[in-house]
Amino acid sequence: MALLRRYGTYLALSAGFLFFLYQLSFPYEPGQGPPSEGAVSPEHHDYKSYDWAKIPMHYPVKDMTPLPNDAPKSLPRIQHDFKNEPTTSKQIRESRQAEVKKQFLKCWKNYRAKAWLHDELTPIAGGYTDDFGGWAATLVDSLDTLWIMGAREEFISAIKDVEAIDFGYTNMEKVNMFETNIRHLGGLLSAWELSREDRILNKAKEIGEMLYHAFDTPNNMPLTRWDFHKAGQGEKQDAEENVLIAELGSFTLEFVRLSQATGDPKWFDAANRVVKVLEKDQMKTRLPGMWPIVVNPRRTDLTQDTGFSLGSMADSAYEYLPKAYALLGGTDNTYKSMYEKAMDAAVKYTLYRPMIPGDPDMLGTGFVRSEEGKAYLNPEFQHLSCYAGGMFALGGKLFDKSDHVSIGRKLTDTCVWAYKSSPAGIMPEVSHLYKCENMTDCKWDENKWKDEVASRANLNNEKDTTQNIAGLRLPKGFTAIGDRRYVLRPEAIESVFIMYRLTGEQSWQAAGWDMWTAIMKATDTDIGNSALQDVSAERPPRADSMEVS
Repeated sequence: MALLRRYGTYLALSAGFLFFLYQLSFPYEPGQGPPSEGAVSPEHHDYKSYDWAKIPMHYPVKDMTPLPNDAPKSLPRIQHDFKNEPTTSKQIRESRQAEVKKQFLKCWKNYRAKAWLHDELTPIAGGYTDDFGGWAATLVDSLDTLWIMGAREEFISAIKDVEAIDFGYTNMEKVNMFETNIRHLGGLLSAWELSREDRILNKAKEIGEMLYHAFDTPNNMPLTRWDFHKAGQGEKQDAEENVLIAELGSFTLEFVRLSQATGDPKWFDAANRVVKVLEKDQMKTRLPGMWPIVVNPRRTDLTQDTGFSLGSMADSAYEYLPKAYALLGGTDNTYKSMYEKAMDAAVKYTLYRPMIPGDPDMLGTGFVRSEEGKAYLNPEFQHLSCYAGGMFALGGKLFDKSDHVSIGRKLTDTCVWAYKSSPAGIMPEVSHLYKCENMTDCKWDENKWKDEVASRANLNNEKDTTQNIAGLRLPKGFTAIGDRRYVLRPEAIESVFIMYRLTGEQSWQAAGWDMWTAIMKATDTDIGNSALQDVSAERPPRADSMEVS
């Protein structure tokens, strides 16, 4: 994601990583990149372009909350105090940077040549997809990386194409507001944050006007699957009754920064209204402190669902809280209070110690079902949930909670272990581990592990287990792998970067570089980097997808 959402970009190269999906520029004239051979355009609909700034609101806000104008507080230092870098360490770091940048250049050149102004490049066929509105998601979400990598000429050249993107038109009937916010608005704001280029801020304001209309409902709660054209044609709309908490709770950073940058408080007000609903119901849910995965914004009721997680479909609702606190200069303690209450519950209910050979002191975060006053933890292990290590560590530093920094370390250690344990050196999308009985005393027991494998695989006897563990392709410690894909997720390596920047420990650099090396070996194509269908194979089969991350 762009800088506002993700923990860092090119700066992370000192920890041996970069998101290879972000590409550098190549000198074509605006809009004149060669068409992708064999690419098929989406079915054409005779839609028009809407000027969102001129479309009146059905439910205008009359009591708009202004931006805070208090002087920012002095916040705790987050980054380690790095001293002079040894010559050898610097040479290693710079050689790794060069390798990453080389790959980055290749990907950007091929995006420019084969998929320019489309959302994503397909890294095997060399075609393109337009799943994010057709608004050049890769271009927009790469701007900050262009700048950070020092490709200033390419950055300036790309602005002309960014200006030509029509956020008033899409060929899609419904638009995912969450994805549009984090990829497009977040990408533009990150690029503006670095460059202070007014043309980029103007474009951010343009898409902000469009996003703001998704909040044009009777209670000013947003639609997350928004009928773009009905809204553009002036039809009234209402918030949905079933929405993912991540989609509802992940507007704050982008909306606050857009209001700060433009001086227009309406985006801050829109996000703040959602925050107030989150705050109102936080301690009323079936797992007080956390919000369930599915909520009802139409009724502003976030209390009914029974499933809770820090992982998929909930993640950024939590991740945004400490970052929003920092973005507002520590002037609004609402975000601190909400974060602390959420993490208290998460530590109590979602964390577990996995049983792993060698008995390392590590942690996982799983899925909780809370029913009739009891919480049941399923030790699910998602690649996406690996962001939580970085979140805990950042929150621990920001709010002076050393135990949270330790939790962040242990969560990140588990993700590093999962990479190393995989035949391909890459952890799968979704798996399960064995949950220890407690956090302090956890010895590896192969028989317990086999029994759990048998239970999850519905094997009938010990002979079946012995014969089938090899067939199940389960590294020791994994009790099941429910989804063997790798879809180019950056969350694990992001947390590795955070731990390096917080601690200064070079072991995190080494871990990040091992991850990068394994990813390159398995995903590198002539055109870019492909998703993988099965990381439990030594040579994982590839999928023709390179999602913007």
